[in-house]
Amino acid sequence: MNVPVLLQHPHRYFLKRLLRTPFRCYHFIFHSSTHLRSGSPWARPFDSLRLHCTKWMLLSDGLKRKLCLQTTLKKHTEGLSDKEQRFVDKLYTGLIQGQRAHLAEAITLIESTHSRKKELAQVLLQKVLVYHREQEQLNKGKPRAFRVGLSGPPGAGKSTFIEYFGKMLTERGHKLSVLAVDPSSCTSGGSLLGDKTRMTELSRDMNAYIRPSPAGGTLGGVTRTTNEAILLCEGGGYDIILIETVGVGQSEFAVADMVDMFVLLLPPAGGDELQGIKRGIIEMADLVAITKSDGDLVVPARRIQAEYVSALKLLRKRSEVWRPKVVRISARSGEGITEMWDKMKEFRDLMLASGELIARRQKQQKVWMWNLIQESVLEHFRTHPTVREQIPLLERKVLSGALSPGLAADLLLKAFKTKTNEIHPIQ
Repeated sequence: MNVPVLLQHPHRYFLKRLLRTPFRCYHFIFHSSTHLRSGSPWARPFDSLRLHCTKWMLLSDGLKRKLCLQTTLKKHTEGLSDKEQRFVDKLYTGLIQGQRAHLAEAITLIESTHSRKKELAQVLLQKVLVYHREQEQLNKGKPRAFRVGLSGPPGAGKSTFIEYFGKMLTERGHKLSVLAVDPSSCTSGGSLLGDKTRMTELSRDMNAYIRPSPAGGTLGGVTRTTNEAILLCEGGGYDIILIETVGVGQSEFAVADMVDMFVLLLPPAGGDELQGIKRGIIEMADLVAITKSDGDLVVPARRIQAEYVSALKLLRKRSEVWRPKVVRISARSGEGITEMWDKMKEFRDLMLASGELIARRQKQQKVWMWNLIQESVLEHFRTHPTVREQIPLLERKVLSGALSPGLAADLLLKAFKTKTNEIHPIQ
């Protein structure tokens, strides 16, 4: 446990009180106006106070306001073996140095469902999160990466668009990470992970990283660990994160709760304007792009664009400073893609200046937390001994018609609550 402490006027009684805490590793940071005379008791070695690993630093006025008390939960690391600690440290060091192999291995770790690997993943994520916040503080509190969610129906041309769009971004000096989500089979559970094969040029670009992942039964067009993968990619130095969802319908927009900007890609033959005013994915979009606007499809694309412009006027605004736009693009000819990037940068600048981008990310943090709580509670419920004992009996009664599914669920929940009615306070 490392506890940075700012001491403008250190006092021996304060230092002695630290002995009552369970921590023994401190970094004492003194303001530049503090005079450390050799005869003063606090300038002597701290070994007499039984404090170890002490470091002395002088702090200027400019850095004083940036200091805060940072603690890392001790329970995250105290149970790790030396081998596991070295493994996590290796991944973390390689990740922040921008090594793609370590980023890939880190994402594989967080995607694992093995209980022990889940614990290692949380230790790694905690270290990356601290590093991520330090980098944002160095950037005057502004996000260092721009997160963009790309969604649309099957066949809208998402992968083809990312291929052209990604090459344009890397040529302009950006580091791009693409998290592509592929659907999983509901029978075998397998996934083709074919999105990367459609991005042949981009996959060979050293300033781009493409990670295909299976949806694994997760609803909303994303994976169970998309949030974690975004954080790891930002820790690896990628300043633009694209999340490509599976082919989605009108009610699958979970990616909107993970990104700064939600872009909806629609083919020219996407239906009339009534499809645009249906509540769901359309009203979550910050930008609508009509794809394949070339050749014989230019006229239908223009018509669809005009219809969606009028349809979006009927929807309630999600932002005070941004009104969703509708653009036409072609990944074959490149038409409209530069203008689309200009609108995306305009959106980012307006949202940053108004403070809405930071507020959106804070809201997304709460959504992320509650999603993990729901997942953990459901897993705990399914694996609880009381529940496992009662499930076969209740299933037989439901199949025989003796109990309705709703009544069976109520009985199971009551049995679970009786056994788990104690809640421990968070330390």
